[in-house]
Amino acid sequence: MNQLQKYTWLIDTIRRAGKISHRDLSDKWERCKDLSDCRPLHRATFNRWRDAIYEQFGIMIDCQKVGGYLYYIANPENIDEDKLKKWMLDSFAVGNIIGENLSLKGRILVDEIPSGRDHLTTILEAMKENRIVEISYRPFKRSHSYTFTIEPYCVKLFENRWYVLGRNNRGEIKIYGLDRLEETLTTDATFKLPKDFDAAEFFATYFGVVIGDGTKPERIVIRANEDHKHYLRSLPLHSSQREIEDCGEYADFELFLAPTYDFVMKLLQVGSMIEVVSPAPLRKTMKGWISEMYELYRNV
Repeated sequence: MNQLQKYTWLIDTIRRAGKISHRDLSDKWERCKDLSDCRPLHRATFNRWRDAIYEQFGIMIDCQKVGGYLYYIANPENIDEDKLKKWMLDSFAVGNIIGENLSLKGRILVDEIPSGRDHLTTILEAMKENRIVEISYRPFKRSHSYTFTIEPYCVKLFENRWYVLGRNNRGEIKIYGLDRLEETLTTDATFKLPKDFDAAEFFATYFGVVIGDGTKPERIVIRANEDHKHYLRSLPLHSSQREIEDCGEYADFELFLAPTYDFVMKLLQVGSMIEVVSPAPLRKTMKGWISEMYELYRNV
């Protein structure tokens, strides 16, 4: 078990408890047999972890002395307001939980994320120093790969696939799926990341990873039926999603984004449980896809 896993275990345990004593922390640690080897969490070790967590993550574990010595996260906003940090800590926490329950491995099912680990490491290391990366990229519809360089701006995880956004050697800002990379090589050449580039802002009006096709962002209203409206509330399609009205049998939601191919595919996944109310061109696009699907099955 590496140090990062230990730190994330401690952060997650305190987060879930709200406030907890060192004795209870030690007991929980000792019961995590696969992680602790049944050893207690000594106070000196705990204090070292506290200091390291603050230095690495900026997360402060403080002690409430009134009413008993109880430890808590003193600045939870440091986690809640940092999307990447929260995702990373949650991912490690889930990994730790699964690690504690490996005896159930035949009963815990996960989806494999293609591509990604080797090429992702290379690209992230290049991003740290703003180094140009040479990639061999093979599109799905091509029989061979193409080798060229990119300036890696950011990476994005979408639908269980990793992507890198970057400026290629033709000066185009494009996105490339890491599962389609055959080779990656960090070069000695460097680049300057544009001062005004903000990854979250760049993708703010996109649903997924389809960019550069000329589709403009617009206000979209969708109607979810009684069964599906709860799913949209618990897991919004997009950060701009806002509920307009709940009429019982259905609820209307508005979004502001570019209705690209991947957004249309997402709507089609849920079939008749979602209807596009507006704009009219998007309704027409949906109708076209549905008509083609009907033709496939009309003879059943």
